[in-house]
Amino acid sequence: MNAQLRKIQTIIEPMTVMEGAGVRLKRSLGGEQVSYLDPFLLFDHFGSVHAEDYQAGFPMHPHRGIETVTYMLVGEVYHRDTLGNAGIIGAGDAQWMTAGGGILHEEMPQVRSEGNAGFQLWVNLPARLKMSQPRYQNIPSQEIPEVRMDTGATIRVIAGIVAGTDGAVTDIAANPTYLDVCIPAGCSFSHPVSRGHTAFAYVFEGTAGFVEEEEKPPTWIAQTKLVVWKDGDLVKVLTGDEPVRVLLISAKPLNEPIARYGPFVMNTKEEIEQALLDLKRGTFIWQEQACP
Repeated sequence: MNAQLRKIQTIIEPMTVMEGAGVRLKRSLGGEQVSYLDPFLLFDHFGSVHAEDYQAGFPMHPHRGIETVTYMLVGEVYHRDTLGNAGIIGAGDAQWMTAGGGILHEEMPQVRSEGNAGFQLWVNLPARLKMSQPRYQNIPSQEIPEVRMDTGATIRVIAGIVAGTDGAVTDIAANPTYLDVCIPAGCSFSHPVSRGHTAFAYVFEGTAGFVEEEEKPPTWIAQTKLVVWKDGDLVKVLTGDEPVRVLLISAKPLNEPIARYGPFVMNTKEEIEQALLDLKRGTFIWQEQACP
């Protein structure tokens, strides 16, 4: 049986929002247009050469029930959390933080002449791991493998597998694919995506042609837009007279109920109320439960 190309379901134009203490972002998921794409809860693109757009950052704040993924393109962000982790996330680096049952952290962009740019993705945790032990993975740029395809595309494999190469981030509940794909002018990129999995692409440099049927012209999508695919087995993107850079992200849906309040994503309203109560009482940070 021939692999079925995935067709476009939705094209999302990001909305400009202000978050944290005053950071200007482009939000594609987690806003008014699309609240989530199971298991993905939020997708933000930040980027500016103007310090006033990002320097206020994200002072210490809580998370529970999710995983947050930060991937930097330009500049540096200082991270600190209640696990005792602290350090700089620089250009090309990735950070995968599992909030689990409760963590506080801060992300403070550093003012640099080149500005600050990157992405943040929120991934839902299954009910069985909502209150699990928090975890932090910092992946320096040099540890993210790059794969060059015969078609000319170069892929940074942050998570998932490309041509037998495993991504730098492992042991994630959603078992996602997270790829940074550079496609030179006049080239193409194809990648299998398991049937039934949620899949989207974010075009952030250039104009990409999304092939929906081999015998028909592609659908051309210019930066900066998010493209949600329908179900199928394979995605294919090509370029015209200019290079293109896209993120390709996919994972199996959890198909679980979602209760959401700011930085907390649980399964029930009662669990959200408990998170707020824990925060108020000062008992929010995860602690290992003693055996009865």
